[in-house]
Amino acid sequence: MINISLPDGSVRQVEPGTTALDIATSISEGLARNVLAAEVNGEVRDPQRPIEGDATLKLLTWNDDEGKRTMWHSSAHLLAEALEALYPGVKFWVGPPLENGFYYDVDFGEHTFTDKDFPKVEQKMMELAKQKSPYIRQEMGKADAIAYFTEKQDEYKLDLLEGLEDGTITFYTQGNFTDLCRGPHMPHTGFVKAAKVMSIAGAYWKGDETKKQLTRVYGITFPKKSELADYLVLLEEAKARDHRKLGKELDLFHFSEKVGQGLPLWLPKGADLRMRLESFLKEAQRRAGYQPVITPHIGNKELYVTSGHYAKYGEDSFQPIHTPAEGEEYLLKPMNCPHHCEIFKARPRSYKDLPVRFAEFGTVYRYEQSGELHGLTRVRGFTQDDAHIFCTVDQVKEEVGKVIDLVLYIFKTLDFVDFIAQVSLRDPENPSKYIGSDENWEKAERAIQEIADEKGLRTVVETGEAAFYGPKLDFMVRDAIGRKWQLGTVQIDYNLPERFELEYVGADNARHRPVMIHRAPFGSMERFVAILIEHCAGKFPLWLTPEQVKILPISDRFNEYAQGVLKVLENHDIRGLIDLRSEKVGKKIRDAELEKVPYMLIVGENESANGTVSVRKQGEGDVGEMSAEDFAARIHAEIAEMLKTN
Repeated sequence: MINISLPDGSVRQVEPGTTALDIATSISEGLARNVLAAEVNGEVRDPQRPIEGDATLKLLTWNDDEGKRTMWHSSAHLLAEALEALYPGVKFWVGPPLENGFYYDVDFGEHTFTDKDFPKVEQKMMELAKQKSPYIRQEMGKADAIAYFTEKQDEYKLDLLEGLEDGTITFYTQGNFTDLCRGPHMPHTGFVKAAKVMSIAGAYWKGDETKKQLTRVYGITFPKKSELADYLVLLEEAKARDHRKLGKELDLFHFSEKVGQGLPLWLPKGADLRMRLESFLKEAQRRAGYQPVITPHIGNKELYVTSGHYAKYGEDSFQPIHTPAEGEEYLLKPMNCPHHCEIFKARPRSYKDLPVRFAEFGTVYRYEQSGELHGLTRVRGFTQDDAHIFCTVDQVKEEVGKVIDLVLYIFKTLDFVDFIAQVSLRDPENPSKYIGSDENWEKAERAIQEIADEKGLRTVVETGEAAFYGPKLDFMVRDAIGRKWQLGTVQIDYNLPERFELEYVGADNARHRPVMIHRAPFGSMERFVAILIEHCAGKFPLWLTPEQVKILPISDRFNEYAQGVLKVLENHDIRGLIDLRSEKVGKKIRDAELEKVPYMLIVGENESANGTVSVRKQGEGDVGEMSAEDFAARIHAEIAEMLKTN
């Protein structure tokens, strides 16, 4: 007998070879019907595979992220089976699950495939799904796998096999489709009750522009038809919230081909919004003991060679600028941390100085392929809310804890309430991806996991997602319509202090290496503003919005009174303007609503006579009549509540 430990703390004794589905059935047949995958000793795998020894077991359903990923991975195979049935002779490259859905890269050969073909592919997928074909796992040696795909004349799978080590190769078959795959997969195709082909795009084989262009077919599936309908409604909401659309409507930013792709121009309202965000974080950082620094937009290539960034990311940097002086090469700054190391090194440091916290809104430049650029979320020049903390080993946990507190304060203030902390660790199978000793990595990984636990964060561990110099704690936030974004990061680094030979004198009068902590609560100003626009649908918090108030005179006769009201508001540091157009007040109200101005102040005969304003709140309507002074007090009270730090 073997022991199976379940998440509720119970232990079941079963025969070796029992499957996760067998155990689910013993708990509840209803549960068994919903199991998509199983997590056995931390490994996600097919729920129909036998368990041969003692294990911890978690049964994964549609309510679990890994359950969804397993269904969407399996659905990629279902899509491929449908395409193979409809377009004989097609070949496939790779078909991974995504955050929402999946794709498969397809060589259609002589066939033509357009969006007009989507409905028949969806129909075929559902026809195959209803057959409830099991996903059957098969193992074979590499030589046999090569022979199989050689017979099929499939250069794509043969190329994949070439990159695999000798040993056991796994295949999966469902219905009439067989594919090279590691899995895991759900028990059978019948879990799919709704399927949608979303879009197609060109994708070069292996991402190489010199190789053949394949067709990337995107799709998504659901266990209920109603969930697909809800998802399509969500997509329409996402289109309405698209930061590129709202950024143009709200006059926030602009892109110019003459300036260059991926280089945003901030318009006055957008610049005001961005500067207000910077001021908010600068004040929080001041209270937390950070010192501001400023570094150049370029740096000597050797700086980034020393840091290791050039070896890892040289291809993604704007290449060296040669100067007339012999031997000098400069790069547009791709990151700030090497510069901050040099600032720390600028003078002798004592343990009494630590921790030292340097903060900079530093603009960096990275070359992104033009096809990967996307509004403000993927640009070539962006400003990081960067800071680096230099501290002793004993101070690491406290300093990371303070960074976490700062991130949580920002999330609360901006109404990001649904998030999880991702602990990103090394991939032990690819040590060449990282710099530094195993000892330093082990210390850093242990510290970051302990701190996350002590702070009571909901965490998920992602192996292989660490930075090349150290483990990370990334905050994954869900926005107002449920999409997941990475916002806020903190990283522990024992390696750059070694590379730059950073030192401080300890209490023992000996020289020691500091630990370096990287952190950026926003990540980049451009990407954060894009996410904030979509999260708020352009309705920014009152303290942040460029225009807090619009004054609407009902006729030109009251423009002078409106000017007096505006002067009172300006004396109270409230941002407003007057709509002086010769339009009816109803149109002025509608336009102000579309512009997402939080408050409208209507002034006419009664207000002028009474020394008051009639207040309307965006999206809510009439608030009442009050003096301009009382309205200013209302605004400040509302903002104070939003920004309180406790």
